[in-house]
Amino acid sequence: MSDTATNTVKIEDVGPCRKRISIDIPAETVDGQIEMAFSSVAHEANIPGFRKGHAPRRLIEKRFGSYVKDETKSRLLSSAYQDAVSKNELKVLSQPPSDALDAIEIESGQPVHFEVEVEVMPEFDLPDLKGVSVLKPDTNLPEGMVDEEIQKIAINEGSLDEREDSAKGDYLTGNAIMTDADGTEHYNIEGAVVQIPQDGDEGMILGVIVPDFSKQVGTPKENDKLSIKLTGPENHEVEALRGKELTIEYEVVKVYRIVPAVIGDLVAKYGFNDEAQLQEMVSNQLQQRAEVQQKSVMRQQITRYLADNIDFELPEGLTAQQAARNLERRRMDMMYRGVNPTEIEQHMAELRSASSESASSELKQFFILNKVAESMDIKVDEPEINAQLVSMAVQQGKRPEQVRDELIKSGQAQTLLQQIREHKTIDTILADAEIEDVSSEDFNKRMEDK
Repeated sequence: MSDTATNTVKIEDVGPCRKRISIDIPAETVDGQIEMAFSSVAHEANIPGFRKGHAPRRLIEKRFGSYVKDETKSRLLSSAYQDAVSKNELKVLSQPPSDALDAIEIESGQPVHFEVEVEVMPEFDLPDLKGVSVLKPDTNLPEGMVDEEIQKIAINEGSLDEREDSAKGDYLTGNAIMTDADGTEHYNIEGAVVQIPQDGDEGMILGVIVPDFSKQVGTPKENDKLSIKLTGPENHEVEALRGKELTIEYEVVKVYRIVPAVIGDLVAKYGFNDEAQLQEMVSNQLQQRAEVQQKSVMRQQITRYLADNIDFELPEGLTAQQAARNLERRRMDMMYRGVNPTEIEQHMAELRSASSESASSELKQFFILNKVAESMDIKVDEPEINAQLVSMAVQQGKRPEQVRDELIKSGQAQTLLQQIREHKTIDTILADAEIEDVSSEDFNKRMEDK
C-alpha cells in the first residue's frame, strides 16, 4: 500500500521561545508503514521449519508484531516531526523529550495524533551594526602586579603540609554526600576538596556557594564529620536542586596547608639565572593577559550595545538545558582567556548562585549573537579552531592535541566552536566600530557611569 496521504500539522505559540507542534498522521500512512515493515521482516526472518523469507504472514505477525509496531512508531513519529520542523522553518534549539512520545500507540487502520513542545530561537530585528562607540583601555600593568603574580605562582608551586588541625585558608579533602529534604541522594563524591574561607563567611562546596560556610565548617580536624545546610541555587543546571533545602554530610579525611615555594626555587624550576628573569617572564605573561582582557572588555561593550538595543521575550524560567548552556559558554570564555582553573570553578559556583536576571542576560546574549552570526554568514574553519587550541594549550601548559581530547571527552568541543563563532562575530562588528583610546582609569570611571 502506498503512503500518499499528507500529515496535518498545526503550530502554536505556547510561551516565549516555545512552540507546540500538533501532528495528525492519516491511517493510510500508518498502514503503509506497517505493511512495509512486515514485508521487510518477512523477507529476512529465519523461522524453524520454513525457508528464509517464506514463513506465513500470521506467524510473522505473532512473533514480530510488537517489534514491528515499535519500529514503525519510531520511524513514523520521527519522520513526521522532522518534516513539520523543516516545512515550517522552525529553528529548534532542543529535541522534544522522549517520554512525550512513549505513551503513543499505533494500530492498523487508525490515524495517529501526537503533540510536542519545543524550544525555538526567538524572533527579533537587529539594530545598526556599523559605527558602534567602543572604548579601548590601555594595557599598562598596575604597579605591584608582577610581584602579586609571582606570589600566586609561589602558592601554586608550593608544597602541601599535612596537618591534624586546620585554620582559615587551609584545604580539606574528604567524602561529601548531598541529599535533599526527602533523603534523595544527588551527589556522593570521594576526595571532595574544600577551602576554609580566609575572609568573610562565604565558601564553596560541590560547586555551590554557601553564604555562611565559614560558620558552618569552622576549623575541623581529621576525621571530623560536618553537616552543611544550604539552599539549591535557583539557576543550577540540575533542576532537581533548584530552591531545595539541601544537606551535605562531609567527612574530613585530610587537612592540608599550602607552603609557598621560595623565589629561589621558582628561579631554578623555570631555568632562569636570577629573579629578574623570572619577573620579566611574569611581566610578559601579564602583558599578554592584559591584551586579551583589553579585547574582552571591548567585546563586552558590543554585547551590551546589542542587548540594550534588542528587545524580545525570553522563556519563562531557565530550563536545565539553558542553564547548562550558559555555564558552559562562560566556562569556555574564561578558558579562552587563560583564567586559572581554580578561579574558573569558583566563578562557576558564583554563576549558579546568580540572580535569574543575570542568567537571563546570558541566555539573551546567546540568542542575539547567534542571529547576528547568521546575518553576517559567520563561519568557523579548522585552522581557526586549531589556532585557538594552540593558544589554550600554551596558557594551560599542555599539548594542543591533549586540550582537544579533553574538550571532546567533556562534551565542550561544540561550546568551543560556538565561542569562536561568537568572538568572530563580535570582532566583525568591532572592525566597523568607532574606537576611542582611553586610560584604564578613565575607562573604569566611564563604564561605572553608564
